[in-house]
Amino acid sequence: MKRLIAIALSAGALVTVSACGNIPLSNQTQGAAIGAAAGGVAGHVLGGGSTLGTVGGAVAGGVIGSEVGKRQ
Repeated sequence: MKRLIAIALSAGALVTVSACGNIPLSNQTQGAAIGAAAGGVAGHVLGGGSTLGTVGGAVAGGVIGSEVGKRQ
């Protein structure tokens, strides 16, 4: 049940953040923010709710999102 809630919340957050195309931030910054949010949720779900999994996922997602945003 917790996984279903986490997935539903992450999907809602990603839709909300991705709809903000008029935000005056660079693509790299937007990519980092979206990646950190998605990575944090994924780390939380995959890590069984541990803080280390959540933080690790957010950091990894932020770095990956920043690199993807830089190339767009």
